[in-house]
Amino acid sequence: MEISAQISLYPLKQEKLSPAIEDAWRIIEKYDITIQKGPMSSVLTGDKEEIFNAVKEAFEKLSERGMIVFSVTFSNACPVGG
Repeated sequence: MEISAQISLYPLKQEKLSPAIEDAWRIIEKYDITIQKGPMSSVLTGDKEEIFNAVKEAFEKLSERGMIVFSVTFSNACPVGG
């Protein structure tokens, strides 16, 4: 099933925000999904298992480096074209 997910990452109590966000993008880019990067959130499109696995790995790895808030909205109804 093809889905989309909008993700927003908020690293907490970290001196700089961009390293965590860039790490999240690197993790997600390893998967066979499309990512549209934005200044406040990114949109992922692709197979639901690929997206779920990418989001899970990103959350787990980024949680190891510090506290984060990772907001994700999944949809099977919104346009999912690349």
